[in-house]
Amino acid sequence: MHNLRVHIDSNSGFCFGVVYAIEMAEDMLNERGYLYCLGDIVHNDEEVARLTRKGLRIIQHEELKNLRDEYVLIRAHGEPPSTYQLALENNLHLIDASCPVVLKLQNRIKTSYDKKEQVFIYGKHGHAEVLGLLGQTNNEAVVFENMEELLQHELPENITLYSQTTKSTDNFYRIKNTLEARGHTVDANDTICRQVSNRDEALRRFAAQYDQIVFVSGTKSSNGKVLYQVCKDTNP
Repeated sequence: MHNLRVHIDSNSGFCFGVVYAIEMAEDMLNERGYLYCLGDIVHNDEEVARLTRKGLRIIQHEELKNLRDEYVLIRAHGEPPSTYQLALENNLHLIDASCPVVLKLQNRIKTSYDKKEQVFIYGKHGHAEVLGLLGQTNNEAVVFENMEELLQHELPENITLYSQTTKSTDNFYRIKNTLEARGHTVDANDTICRQVSNRDEALRRFAAQYDQIVFVSGTKSSNGKVLYQVCKDTNP
C-alpha cells in the first residue's frame, strides 16, 4: 500500500469579501426566509446550491428591472451606479455586501475620471467587478485583458492605469513597464487585493513541496484562475 499523504493549504478557501457576503446573506435568510441576490454570490456551485436551498434567489440584471419592493443582496464584486439608481426607482432594499477593497477601487477610478484622466483598466471583459468599475466612468474607460489587446488602441501620452482586484501583480507591473518603455507616462495604481497577491509566494512554496497538486476552484473564478496558474508554473 502506498504511503499517501494529503495536505491542504492552510490559506485555501474564500477571501474575506466573499465570506462577508455569505454571512450577510445567511443573516437575512434567517430573518426573512428568502433573499434575492444579483448574480452568483460566489463562483462555487456547491455553495450557491446550499444557499439556494436556504432561500437565496439568484437573479440577473434583466430580472432586477421588473423587481419591486424586495430585498436584494449586492455581492462582493460590487455594482455600477446604475444599479443603485434602479433600486431607488423600484423601491428595492439593497443589502450591500460589496467588498471594501472593490469599493475603494471604485472611488479611486471615479476620482480619476472626474479629473478628466484617461483611465485604462487591466481586467476581464464582462466580469461583474469590471462592469462596476466601468460604471464609475460612464463606461468610457478602456478595459483590456493583455498587452496585445491594449496596443490595438490609440494610446494617449498620459495613462492612468488600474487593475481588477484579482489580476496577476506580475502582469500588472509588466504592462506598466512596457508602456513606460514605449514612452508613455503611466500613473500606475496597484489596486490588486493583497489577500490575493500575498497568496502567490506562499502558494509557490506550498506547491513546490509536493509530488502532485490538485487545485479546486470554480471555473468562473478569476481569482481561481490566477492562483491555478501560480501552481501550474511552480509544479507543472
